[in-house]
Amino acid sequence: MSNATDIQTRKRKHLEVCLREPVAYTRLTTGFERYRLRYRALPELALEEVDLTTRFLGKTLRAPFLIGAMTGGEAHGGRINRALAQAAEQLGVGMMLGSQRVMLEHPQARASFQVRAVAPNTLLVGNLGLVQLNKGYGLEHLEQAVKLVQADALALHINPLQEALQVGGDTDFRGLLDKLRGLLPQLPFPVVLKEVGHGIGREIAQQLAPLPFAALDVAGAGGTSWARVEELVHHGRILHPELVEVGIPTAQALVECRSVLPHQPLIASGGIRNGTEAAKALALGAQVVAVARPLLEPALQGPEAVVAWIKNFLHELRVALFAIGARTPAEALGRIEQVQ
Repeated sequence: MSNATDIQTRKRKHLEVCLREPVAYTRLTTGFERYRLRYRALPELALEEVDLTTRFLGKTLRAPFLIGAMTGGEAHGGRINRALAQAAEQLGVGMMLGSQRVMLEHPQARASFQVRAVAPNTLLVGNLGLVQLNKGYGLEHLEQAVKLVQADALALHINPLQEALQVGGDTDFRGLLDKLRGLLPQLPFPVVLKEVGHGIGREIAQQLAPLPFAALDVAGAGGTSWARVEELVHHGRILHPELVEVGIPTAQALVECRSVLPHQPLIASGGIRNGTEAAKALALGAQVVAVARPLLEPALQGPEAVVAWIKNFLHELRVALFAIGARTPAEALGRIEQVQ
């Protein structure tokens, strides 16, 4: 079992670095700049007719938007999660919790993840590292992660590069596909597989095709590099400037996963910073988009600041859909072209 103080310290340092240091990729971009939406000068609809309502993971969202996984388990984690959850409840969008490993191993950390009281109707997605299946975790741990926070679904994150650069990271990723084949059919709730910001590409999508995931979060490169975060946390500087730039850009990851898994619900995350990029993600085949780091500072200010940020994002998304003649997020599919 991990030491509670060590995990809480690491999580606190993650937050500090993400707030104060340049943690974004410096050369890799999301790739969305290589695409442009197909503008329609005569959209044949009114702006107020654009309906962002989206059905996802068994719940109805008022917009195709998830607050991405961020934190929990340390002093500021509860405050941040409550602010995010209150905003999600007010706006009718979804929320994914940060990794819950700390709360499973150290019950005193549970309170920072328990937000259902302030978000009774919100689509809430729990979160555990898939590699923990090689560290003694099993069916009961996955069920407990959902039950303890009253989540609607569970995300299992994969992050080999981050773990390899984390001091004491869990780096044995062998046999996880076999473990998933045995576990997934036994779970009574939807399960999402997600990267943390280095992308899921075609080869992995092909391996995942037979598995009954409810959704896949491509979590591509171009936003926060968690490899970069780990180096800044543990060394105060970047020791391996090429290594922290490794990843599959978000737009590319989305296109590759959609080509291999044409019917799999996809979450687009990784560096999506505005509603126009969100519209591009929907046009490339995502069902919803997720945003994390841009909401961290507003969350420290309070739920009102989070609501304001998301409202502006969703207004831009609505206008972008209007401009391409899409009445719903689903109608955006294909209304995009690659820049030559």
